[in-house]
Amino acid sequence: MISAFESINIYTKDTAALTAFYRDVLGIPVPFEGYGNFDGAKIAFDSSQPGIIVWDENKWDKLTTGQVNLVFSCSNLDETYAELKSRGLDCKPPVVMEYGGKEMNFRDPDGNSITLLEGAY
Repeated sequence: MISAFESINIYTKDTAALTAFYRDVLGIPVPFEGYGNFDGAKIAFDSSQPGIIVWDENKWDKLTTGQVNLVFSCSNLDETYAELKSRGLDCKPPVVMEYGGKEMNFRDPDGNSITLLEGAY
């Protein structure tokens, strides 16, 4: 039987560059960088928790076929927005949603949709 959620896989032609975006711009740790060549880097806040696995589509093929929206939580989205802008991220400021939380949406260099969220659904 299924016992746990492991990861979301995304595929790219440049795993090192996409991994660097998540690590250097968004500040998300990279507990596994592949076997020295970024062919399967894991982006996660803790290596024992589920994460995003970035695969080299040139080596492993591109197995994703649908659209994905990656959602990350923030304790203070306004401060996060200012920090990400200072790191060069081009995005619109956060907005208050009708459910009461704040959201900020943008795309990574490969076009994957990312939502930063402050507050519960």
